[in-house]
Amino acid sequence: MNKGELVDAVAAKTNITKKQADEVISAFLSVVTEAVANGDKVTLVGFGSFERRERAEREGRNPKTNEPMTIPATRVPGFSPGKQFKEKVAP
Repeated sequence: MNKGELVDAVAAKTNITKKQADEVISAFLSVVTEAVANGDKVTLVGFGSFERRERAEREGRNPKTNEPMTIPATRVPGFSPGKQFKEKVAP
């Protein structure tokens, strides 16, 4: 499902226009992205949590030359599914 299909499904389920559904979904994504980028955790009970995770510096290999190299530390977004979401996907 892509964003357009999600907009269609939300509009049909909530009886609002596709334009309104698109605005709501875009606002939701913007708010979650901004919060996670600022280091906040966004928790939706039953669905899951979005958070920023720290990835430590580590050793890796250059696939072309097979030389060892250091991969620098970085921050990455993370998602942890909630209990209800997990049970729905894998009953």
